[in-house]
Amino acid sequence: MTRLTDYLIVISFDCLSTLDFPMLEELPHFRELLQGASYCKQVETIYPSVTYPCHATIVTGNFPNRHGVINNTLLQPGNPSPDWFWYRRYIKGTTLYDEAKKAGMSTAALLWPVTAKADIDYNMPEIFANRPWQNQIAVSIQSGSVLYQLEMNKRFGHIRKGLNQPELDDFVLESAVHTIKKKKPNVMLIHFTDLDTQRHFHGFSSNEAHEAIRRHDIRLGRIMGALKESGLYEQSTIVALGDHSALDESKAIKLNVLLRERGLIQSDNSGKITDWKAYCKSCDGSAYIYLKDEKDIATKKYMNELLHQLLQNESNGIESVLNGEEAGEKGADERSAFMIEALRGYYFTEHLDGMFIDEITAEDVAAKRYTVASHGYSPEKENYTTVFIASGKGINKNVVIPSMHLVDEGPTLARLIDVDLGETDGRVIEEMIVT
Repeated sequence: MTRLTDYLIVISFDCLSTLDFPMLEELPHFRELLQGASYCKQVETIYPSVTYPCHATIVTGNFPNRHGVINNTLLQPGNPSPDWFWYRRYIKGTTLYDEAKKAGMSTAALLWPVTAKADIDYNMPEIFANRPWQNQIAVSIQSGSVLYQLEMNKRFGHIRKGLNQPELDDFVLESAVHTIKKKKPNVMLIHFTDLDTQRHFHGFSSNEAHEAIRRHDIRLGRIMGALKESGLYEQSTIVALGDHSALDESKAIKLNVLLRERGLIQSDNSGKITDWKAYCKSCDGSAYIYLKDEKDIATKKYMNELLHQLLQNESNGIESVLNGEEAGEKGADERSAFMIEALRGYYFTEHLDGMFIDEITAEDVAAKRYTVASHGYSPEKENYTTVFIASGKGINKNVVIPSMHLVDEGPTLARLIDVDLGETDGRVIEEMIVT
């Protein structure tokens, strides 16, 4: 085997859906990328279909329960802002960027999830200040490449407005263009979240979401332009992909409200959790139920009865209940006692206050208490697939793959740069690749 490309640029457009494909075909830069590309419009995502597990899957080729990133956030009952799976150490086994580095290639990652403290040459990890005493820039710089991030912040930091979109993606874009031109990394991972943000707060098919896709087209064009200006374009492979889709919602399920009422969660007068036996850990469209003591048979039996009782009435918003073993069979966390799936129009939160089921209002969304669209749902939901587009060196022209899985992306990317991710849950999509 030999390396099929000199430069691999992977661009993740968070929350890009199969349903967006007709729009992509009409936009100038996506249209240019698609000309002569191999692509799949029906990429099945993982369970739970949230950003951090998805991006860990993309670089490992494994399901969440195998690579270890089983949710966006850690199980920290009572913490109103749980820490995320920010750090590379949470991923079990190797990754695309680890193997590229071992093979002597230079690597870059810009806001790619689960890369804090990773061994990446030019690393600007996705991490945020989650303690009152922390400073955002300091937290980012300490978790990635210090001098590189200082330079990017000095050059382009004025573009950013905290973590707000679209300014954050505009900052990432300028940093990516500069990195391509000046650093020329062999493997580059770029994560844009503008579309995901707009869908969360304005809805799946909102004007704001469509505007974000148009901005993404411009961003793609700028990256392609930087490769051309640097003389790298003909030696490069560009991959544009999504990690999951999203579904609109109008009701929030707050199962922890019910668990507190039933005595399974204890809290003080301020509402802070002081102890718990069972806890609903949200993955937005799905949720894990964890027991504080995994051997607590009585609580497990009680929760099983409660969940199946709730399942009988559609107004409770629950579509299905899996036990931990069944969740594990779908690639999710088998250490959970249960995994529950929301009906369309519903999603789970970890709130302890108010009603068990809450109607989502415009005021809630403005206050960022709730969202109006989310992901995390089962990949078996209808119209919930994402996309994978590969174009350039090492890629066959005009091959349409009828369907593939998110776990197939890591092995396929690894094949392009001739590295081995070991035994993976996914396979190389050979049809795409020049032999």
